Amino acid sequence: MLVIRLFRTGKKNQPSFKIIVTDKRNAPTKGRFVEEVGFTSPLTKERILKAERIKHWISVGAKPSPTVYNMLVTAGIVEGSKIPKHKKSKKQAEEQAPSPEVPPALEASEQKPEEKES
Repeated sequence: MLVIRLFRTGKKNQPSFKIIVTDKRNAPTKGRFVEEVGFTSPLTKERILKAERIKHWISVGAKPSPTVYNMLVTAGIVEGSKIPKHKKSKKQAEEQAPSPEVPPALEASEQKPEEKES
């Protein structure tokens, strides 16, 4: 399966990334890839994307990584919403999950009958 992902280049503490199309089984640090379709540098905020080639590879069946997908959405190459960058913790997931609602019939049977005063 083909994937569009980042390929780290540059010196220590000076990262820059190539955006490449490669087989998912290839290691991300080795130099084997099918095609280079862009470049990004987080230090200078420079970003070069070959939109035509990226659209071609997506139409062929290549899947972008979550980070690359968010870049493509920001650049307007792909339409959609961004993928959340950080996973939610278990506590947050439980808090946001809808609580199971109790049917009204069960609520009435669980209530204690009122005691009459004599």
